[in-house]
Amino acid sequence: MNKVTIIGGGWAGLSAAVHAVQAGWQVRLLEAAPQTGGRARRITRHGLALDNGQHILIGAYRDTLALLRLVGVDPEKHLYRMPLTLRTPEGAGLRLPGIPAPFNVLAAIASAQGWTWQDKWAFIRTALKWQRQNFECPEALTVAGLCQGLPPAVMAWMIEPLCASALNLPVHSAGARVFLQVLKDALMGGPGSSDMLIPRCDQSLLMPDAAVDWLKQRGAELITGHPVHDLSAHMPGPVVLACPAREAARLTQRFNPAWAARAGGLQHTAIATVYLQANTALHWPFPVMALRSNAQAPAQFAFDKDRLSQLPDLRGVIALVVSACVGDRDSVTAAVLQQVREQLHLPGATVLFSVLEKRAAFACTPGVLRPSARVNENIFACGDYVDGPYPSTLEGAVRSGLQAVALLGGPHMGENTA
Repeated sequence: MNKVTIIGGGWAGLSAAVHAVQAGWQVRLLEAAPQTGGRARRITRHGLALDNGQHILIGAYRDTLALLRLVGVDPEKHLYRMPLTLRTPEGAGLRLPGIPAPFNVLAAIASAQGWTWQDKWAFIRTALKWQRQNFECPEALTVAGLCQGLPPAVMAWMIEPLCASALNLPVHSAGARVFLQVLKDALMGGPGSSDMLIPRCDQSLLMPDAAVDWLKQRGAELITGHPVHDLSAHMPGPVVLACPAREAARLTQRFNPAWAARAGGLQHTAIATVYLQANTALHWPFPVMALRSNAQAPAQFAFDKDRLSQLPDLRGVIALVVSACVGDRDSVTAAVLQQVREQLHLPGATVLFSVLEKRAAFACTPGVLRPSARVNENIFACGDYVDGPYPSTLEGAVRSGLQAVALLGGPHMGENTA
């Protein structure tokens, strides 16, 4: 009766497993894929250890950073920390200096390139209004509605890229309430909260590999390549579902049809990551550059993998991220290649490979109804789609694992078995 089965070995499932062990449970984790990590894991192409999608963390992701430390990963060593930077190759946009909030935001706005003083004052007025309202707004409001009246430059160089990267949706369909929650945590969460934290290593090395080792050292059973077809085989003991929403809906249909309908009814959006090889040295002012994005030039950010990782194998490798991706992999890859040749002035760049995650994030639209973490008295759920304050992010996944274990309780809840 002290055993819990966790179905899914992504970041949410690993978070649940680690915290369940801490709570005194004997953990058995089953993962359908050959490896753990879910949508944030290592893939190897052309002999290069890269990722199935480029991820960014921010300093406000405190539960993720705490999990890294718990399983023995040093965030300062494995994450490249830099102030929030939304600068294009031409220098347009803003960069937050490393000073306390709200002075960092004010200084960034004052020095923003491509903004008139009218633009800057309009954003300051709007940001102060959000702060007075404690970063809350009506549930039905979109980000576009929230930002109505902000000048085009502010929308193009700040709001739109932040919305795409945080919620994976364009401003006219993204939910403003969750967007404000992310802004609040990033801008008002204390020193370093708004910093960008970019992995120096592949995603599996960042957390899943260390978490698996940590769990095995404490007696947890982890089985990969093991799809689950029926929950009954893993009961009457408690079960934590850490699989994708559609799979969780299938498994819970007979136990809670209403929960299954809500999970299965969620809409999802795509993210593409295009890896390119430059044929010349990169001399960017920052290892992450914002790009001018539109339907014909879909990538929002470019990452200098060599500068971030300092690995010789990655010299000249660039990762381009297309959030809220529309189109097939080949057409998106071709558009991104042309965008890089024009905006980053790399006419000789070539494609290494591309990854298109068609169900990368649930659609965080206004008023979206997310399933709860409790399915019934014996089945719990975690994942970035489960009801919570964050959109589909690593922090949302890690927090959901914590939440599931809190609901699960434990035979020795107060005992620290770390």
